[in-house]
Amino acid sequence: MLNQIKGLHHMTSLAADANENNTFFTQVLGLRRVKKTVNFDAPDVYHLYYGDEVGTPGSVMTYFPFPNIIRGSQGTGEIGETVFSVPKGSLAFWQDRLAAYHAGELALQDHFGERRLTFKNPDGEGFALAEIDADTRAPWTGNGVAEDHAIRGFHSAGMRLQDDGAMAELLGFMGYQKVDQAGNITRFAVAEGTGANTIDLEALPDVAPSRQGAGSVHHIAFAVEDRAAQLEVRKALMDTGYQVTPVIDRDYFWAIYFQTPGGVLFEIATNEPGFDRDEDTANLGQALKLPTQHEHLRPTLERTLQPIAG
Repeated sequence: MLNQIKGLHHMTSLAADANENNTFFTQVLGLRRVKKTVNFDAPDVYHLYYGDEVGTPGSVMTYFPFPNIIRGSQGTGEIGETVFSVPKGSLAFWQDRLAAYHAGELALQDHFGERRLTFKNPDGEGFALAEIDADTRAPWTGNGVAEDHAIRGFHSAGMRLQDDGAMAELLGFMGYQKVDQAGNITRFAVAEGTGANTIDLEALPDVAPSRQGAGSVHHIAFAVEDRAAQLEVRKALMDTGYQVTPVIDRDYFWAIYFQTPGGVLFEIATNEPGFDRDEDTANLGQALKLPTQHEHLRPTLERTLQPIAG
C-alpha cells in the first residue's frame, strides 16, 4: 500500500465559455483565479486555475474552455460531483447566493452525516458545498465572500461507476481506507492529507457510460509532496500493471497520468514548485502565462484568445 498520496491536488474539467467560467468561479463561488495560461496540447485554448490565495494543493479547480464544445452527457466512468468544504452554518448564505445567480438544481441534503448543498454550474457540472466544522484551511476572501462563508478547498469527489470493485481496490493500493457506506455509495479517505481527503464511489451497474463535453471532469489529480515521491508512486503503479505516462512538466507541478479500471483518468501531481514560480502572490492569475514551447505564439494568442474580464 502506498503512503505518498496526500489527498486531492486539483480537478480539471471542460467548459464552453471562458468568461462565463471565470465569472462563476470568481464572482459567484468567490475563488481566486491563480493562473491564466493555455492548454499544453491545444495552445489556442485557455487553461484557467481557481483556488485559494496561492493555489494550495487540494483547493484548485482548473478548466479547459473549448469554444463551441458540445455539452457532456452524464453517466458512469466519470467524476459525477466535486465537493467543496465550507464552514458550519454557511449553507443558507450559499443557497441565497447561488439562487440569485441562477445556479442549476439547488438541493439541500444530508450525506454521510454532513449537511450539504448540491448545484450545477453553467455547463451542467455537478458540485456540492459541505459544511465541515474542523476545516482550518485559510480561505480566499478577495472576491467578496466573507471568511465565515468562504470555501476552504475541496472536501471530496464522487465517482459514478458501473462496477466499483476494481476502483475500490485501486484506492486501497493508493492508501485510501473504507470509512463508511450508505446504500450504493462507499466512502474512502486517506489520512494526513491536503484536507481534501475523501472519495465516494457510487455503484450504478445499469447506467450507461458518460460522454465527455462541457460540464465533464477531464481528470482528477492526487497530491504527492515532491518528484521523488511521485517516482515511487509511478514505479509501484507500473509494477502493479498500470500503464503510466512518463513524468510531464506542467510548469506549476510535475504530472503523471494513467487510466483506471472504471474509466476515470487519474493524475498524480507534485506540490512543487507552485503557482508563484512565475508571478508574485499579489498578482497571481492576472497576466497570460505561456509554456516555454508556446511563447513564440504569444502575439497570435493575445489577439485570438477570448478576452477575460477581471
